[in-house]
Amino acid sequence: MELQGSIAREIYSEILQSSTVELDGGLTAAQADGDLHESDPGDSWYDDEPSVEQLKKESDMDREWKRRHNQFHTIGYRDGVIAGKEAAAQEGFNIGFKESVLNGYNWGLVRGIGSAMACLPGGLKEKLVEVEETRNKFQSLHESV
Repeated sequence: MELQGSIAREIYSEILQSSTVELDGGLTAAQADGDLHESDPGDSWYDDEPSVEQLKKESDMDREWKRRHNQFHTIGYRDGVIAGKEAAAQEGFNIGFKESVLNGYNWGLVRGIGSAMACLPGGLKEKLVEVEETRNKFQSLHESV
């Protein structure tokens, strides 16, 4: 049973308004209602030119990408500089420590011996250091430190 164009439009017009099913005579439901559109911007096949929303979204995404890229680039640079400074400082500390440990140890011995000699009574100093000149050197060393 074949439906006549006018009867089909009358009965099924509400159902077929958004449909693109052809009725007899080559008309679609949208054309039958007189609603002719060459292309619908909401249609997924209508991608000849990007819409304003798509351009804005792409622009926002591009801006966000550039911002994050710059942010992480800056953070990475700072982290690298800090790590480099820490490594250089640690290396310098290690070298300085090796060089100064022996000097510090010797300095401590001089201070300790000088202080001990200064605290001894005169008779004991003479027994430990027989030469007067050496005892005077110990005394002057203690006073300078």
